[in-house]
Amino acid sequence: MGLLQKVGERTLSGLAYVGSLAQLGTRALYFGFAHPLKGRPLHPERAVHQAMAVGVEALPILSLITFFVGGIMALQSAYELQQFGALQAVASAVAIAMTRELGPLMTAILVIGRSGSAFAAEIGTMKVNQEVDALETMALHPVPFLVTPKMLAMLVMLPCLTTWADFMGVLGGLLFGVTSAGFSVASYFRATLDALFLRDVVTGLIKSVMFGAVITAVGCHEGFSTGGGAEQVGRSTTSAVVMSIFMVIVVDLVFTMIFYFTNG
Repeated sequence: MGLLQKVGERTLSGLAYVGSLAQLGTRALYFGFAHPLKGRPLHPERAVHQAMAVGVEALPILSLITFFVGGIMALQSAYELQQFGALQAVASAVAIAMTRELGPLMTAILVIGRSGSAFAAEIGTMKVNQEVDALETMALHPVPFLVTPKMLAMLVMLPCLTTWADFMGVLGGLLFGVTSAGFSVASYFRATLDALFLRDVVTGLIKSVMFGAVITAVGCHEGFSTGGGAEQVGRSTTSAVVMSIFMVIVVDLVFTMIFYFTNG
């Protein structure tokens, strides 16, 4: 019974955690979309600032990583495909893998490391310094002031970053295709376009939107849950990274299953 009790407690704790994430994300979206309709200010400059930090500043490292990932995918695919005389299918393998899975997932993991941890550290520091309490004293609700701009920035920038990651991954595969697989630049892009369907790109973008919502909710939730002391800020940041990666993988699995069965 001890083992069953622990499993039950962990299950209930996990469900409560997911529920709190859903509640925080729903409130942030409500303040972002419903409040302006009621004539209340949105303060878009905060969302723009967050979008610059989340998206534009991430482009150099994202470009480098996804370019190398595309090249690695091309090399690994060629290793198997050349045994069947199908080396020309390298472009298709890279394009489908990047758009459906690797592009959104690599982008999400990179953004977790850069921005999800920063969200938790920022709000956690404010919580320790009692700045969150000060906002409430000044009649400023912490969710629309702190979470909503981050949520809106993530929902806009994650699909943009994912699209760029897909493109850079294709370029990484192009380098191998042109140098070692007998492709020309034009023929490689033609093979890539022939292999892709609209649903391949759309499924990746839908995943990226959900990843953005999850990363923001987890990072902000861990920040608000920070206890007293500077040590707790570090723990909240670490917990935000670990839980964000776990939740992103779970969401990725769920949506991959949905797309698989709906397309089948």
